Amino acid sequence: MSAEPLATPDPLPLAEVGFVELRSNNLGVRIAETAAEVDAVQALRYRVFYDEMGARADAATAASRRDVDEYDAVADHLVVVDHDLGDGPEGIVGCYRLIRRPAAAKVGRFYSSAEYDVAKLIERPGEIMELGRSCVATDYRTRGTMQLLWRGIAAYVLLHRVDLLFGCASLPGTNLTALAPQLTYLWRNHLAPEDIRPRALTERYVPMDRLPPDAVNSMRALNDLPPLIKGYLRLGGFIGDGAVLDEQFNTTDVCIVVKTDLINAKYSKHYERRVGWIADIEVEE
Repeated sequence: MSAEPLATPDPLPLAEVGFVELRSNNLGVRIAETAAEVDAVQALRYRVFYDEMGARADAATAASRRDVDEYDAVADHLVVVDHDLGDGPEGIVGCYRLIRRPAAAKVGRFYSSAEYDVAKLIERPGEIMELGRSCVATDYRTRGTMQLLWRGIAAYVLLHRVDLLFGCASLPGTNLTALAPQLTYLWRNHLAPEDIRPRALTERYVPMDRLPPDAVNSMRALNDLPPLIKGYLRLGGFIGDGAVLDEQFNTTDVCIVVKTDLINAKYSKHYERRVGWIADIEVEE
């Protein structure tokens, strides 16, 4: 994808009219509007996923230093912008990829379908949205930045009346012995109800119930989970059945499901029902 801005000021195909940038001091969160901003998102993802987290790049990816796939062209990209660095691509310090039904239809499937059977989610009435490719630049990994991202997601959910969120979330590494306490804790305490429970594809299925109950210190296992997964759980999120090893990205993935009515109930006092705007939401680390 070209690093040059689009020739016209029109947004990308799914960029949202009516989604107002939310600000917190020098930081803002909004939908990426130009090809240059999407390119900056892809460059940030490369730095975090490949340089920092040890993902394995093929020759084309290494040459471009961009994390790119077919979903980038159809998704909405929620970005955090540090306006002290600039108002455009040079200011992007965080991102989240948002895929609703219309975007997935352009590709023919959701991204998570490569790892999980998500038919139960797709068959549900109403709007669903897949979250993924979340990352934040090193110097911006603070509670404030994560709160701003979640404010953006919540505003987007309200704007599109999204009923259910889902997506793959990652634990670092593929050492199942080391990750056994966290996987067992998630399976025993946060398994999704049957009617909304994704299941890892048979050929990729890794059992999560790996240790006997008395061998898991629940508090320690919870504390050892990545902050993003803990954030989903605090929003009332559930876990699908089975983990998946992602050798390319050097992660062990779980499938997260969040019913937005649970978010609405938890944070209803903070919502303002104007299109494109949401008041402050407190999201713990």
